[in-house]
Amino acid sequence: MQSTSKPKSFHELISGEKPVLVDFYATWCGPCKTMQPVLEEVAKQLGSQVKVIKVDVDKNPDAANTYQVRGVPTLILFKKGQSLWRRSGVVPTHELINVVKQHT
Repeated sequence: MQSTSKPKSFHELISGEKPVLVDFYATWCGPCKTMQPVLEEVAKQLGSQVKVIKVDVDKNPDAANTYQVRGVPTLILFKKGQSLWRRSGVVPTHELINVVKQHT
């Protein structure tokens, strides 16, 4: 049986104890497509240590504006609602894993 509960707000998603890696991306962005397998590998290797979510800046301009995302891809690591790390552009898998591990 599927839950029909309302999806969590962006603020609720980033406010937990577990680090949340947010990928601000756009469907038309080439480097964003390059990040997809990197993010999948990070999620696979770190499992329950991190939650990885993707935010389409064209569909969610308020979230992009709130966090001053000016270019895509922009990756931001949140924990307890605080931005702990951010980087724009393509980031290698090992670097993302190291960043997450520093904040777990």
